[in-house]
Amino acid sequence: MSSLVQSVDWLAIAPPTLTAVVGLVVLVADLFIGEDKKAVLGWVSVAGLAASALMLLPLLDGDRATFCLTGEAHACSYTADRFTLVIQFLVLGGALLAALLSVTALKDANKELPEGEFWFLLLSSAAGAALLPASRDLATLIVALEVASLPAFALVGIKRGDKKSSEAALKFFLSSVTATAVSLMGVSFVYATTGTLYLTQIADKIQHVDGQFHTLAQTGVVLTLVGFAFKTAAVPFHFWVPDTYVGAPLPIAAYLSVVGKAVGFSGLILVTVVALPSYADVWGPALAALAALTMTVGNVGALRQQATRAYSAVRLLAWSSVGQAGYLLVPIASAGYSKDAGKAVGSTVAYALMYAAVNLGAFAVAALVARTSPLNRISDYRGLYASRPLSALLLGFFLLCLAGLPPGIIGLFAKVTVFSTAVDAGLGWLAVIMAVNVVIALFYYLQWTTLLFRAPEGEPEKHRVPAPLTAAIALTAVLGIALSGAPQLVLRFSATGLF
Repeated sequence: MSSLVQSVDWLAIAPPTLTAVVGLVVLVADLFIGEDKKAVLGWVSVAGLAASALMLLPLLDGDRATFCLTGEAHACSYTADRFTLVIQFLVLGGALLAALLSVTALKDANKELPEGEFWFLLLSSAAGAALLPASRDLATLIVALEVASLPAFALVGIKRGDKKSSEAALKFFLSSVTATAVSLMGVSFVYATTGTLYLTQIADKIQHVDGQFHTLAQTGVVLTLVGFAFKTAAVPFHFWVPDTYVGAPLPIAAYLSVVGKAVGFSGLILVTVVALPSYADVWGPALAALAALTMTVGNVGALRQQATRAYSAVRLLAWSSVGQAGYLLVPIASAGYSKDAGKAVGSTVAYALMYAAVNLGAFAVAALVARTSPLNRISDYRGLYASRPLSALLLGFFLLCLAGLPPGIIGLFAKVTVFSTAVDAGLGWLAVIMAVNVVIALFYYLQWTTLLFRAPEGEPEKHRVPAPLTAAIALTAVLGIALSGAPQLVLRFSATGLF
C-alpha cells in the first residue's frame, strides 16, 4: 500500500517556485506603486528570473526527486535530473532575455501596455514552463503545460485597442484549447488502460495491456502527442504561428519562439521516450513524418516572404521557427528507432540550446530596428551596417548560425549532430529531406544577411540604444560566439540523464 504522505524537497522545486512567488509579489506591488515608478516592477522581474536561474546551481551535484509515492513501485511527480536542469536553464534564460527586451518595449509603449499585469503573466508562464521538464506524471505535465500556455494567450493580446493583437490572441487561444482537449482525451485513454499517471509506471504497465484495450492504448498515445505537437508548432498544428508572432509584442514573440518550443519538446520527450518507449513503433514513424512535413512547410513559408511587406521580418522569423521545429523533431523521431534513445534526445536538447541563443539574438536586433521602423519589413534592414555596424554584424552572425554556416560554427555543429542522429537510426530518407531543407533555408537567411551590408537608400538614422536592449543583444552574442568557439561543450552539457 503506497503512503499518501509525500516528502517535499524545497531546494529541488526552488526554480519554478521562486519564479511564481516573484510573479505574485509583482502583481501585489503593482497595486501600491504609482505610475511613475512602474518600471521598478520590470527590474524586480528580471532579478527574480536571474535568481531562479541561479537556484539551478545547487542542484547540479545529483538527481533529486520529490512528491514521491513510497511503496512497492517508486514513483515521483517531480524530478530534478540533468535533463530537467538543462531545459530549466533554457526556459529561465530565455525568459530573462525576453524580460530585458520587455523593459524597453514597455517604456516605448508609453502606457499602452499594463506593466503589472504584463510582468505577472510573463513570470507565471515562465514558472509553468520551468515546471514542465521536471514533471514525471501526466497530471502534472498537463497542468504545467496549461500554466505555461494560459498567461501566454493574454500576453499576445495585451496591447490595448490593437485589433491585430486581439485577433492573434484569439487564434492562439482557440487552436491551443482544441489541442489541449485532444491531448487530455489521450491522457484519459492511457490512464484507462494502465491505471496510473506516473510516467515510469506507464512505461511498464502499457506493455501488458489486455489485447482488447490495445487499440485504445494506441489511440491514447497518438492523441496525447497532439497537444505537445501544437506547442512545438509542428505542421499541421503550426497555422497560429505567423499571425501570433506578428500580433504579439515583439519580446513575447521572442519568448514564444524559444520558451514555447522548449515546453513542447520537453513534453514530447517525456511522453515518448520515458512513458511510452514500448510504443516506439507508433510514435517513431509519426514524429518522423511530422519532422519532414514541418521543416519543409516552414522553410517554404519563409522563402515566400516579400521584403517590402509589413512585418515581413517577424513573419520570416516565425516561418523559420516552424522550419527549425522540424529539425528539432528529427532526433526525437530517431529515438524511436535507435538503441541509444538518450543520445538521440541529447541531440534535440543541444540543438534547442543553440537555437534559443541565436534566435533570441535575432529577435533582439529586430526589436532594435523596430524602434525606428515599426512596420519591421525586411527591406528596413537594408544598410543597417552603415548606421549600426555592430548590430548588423551580430544579426548577420545570428542568421548564419541559424543557417548552419561559418562563422556560426554552433549552428553547423548542431545541424551535423541532428543529421548524424537520423543516419545512425536508419532514417536516411529523413536525413536527405533535412539536407534539402537546409539548402532552401540558406537562400533566405543569406538574402537577409547580404541586405544588411548594402548601401542604405536614405540617410541612416541613429539613436541611442537603451541599456536593457543592449544587454540582451550582448548576452546572446557572447553566448553564440562562445558556443561557436567550443561547440562540443553543448553536447556534453545537454546529455539528458533520462536513462
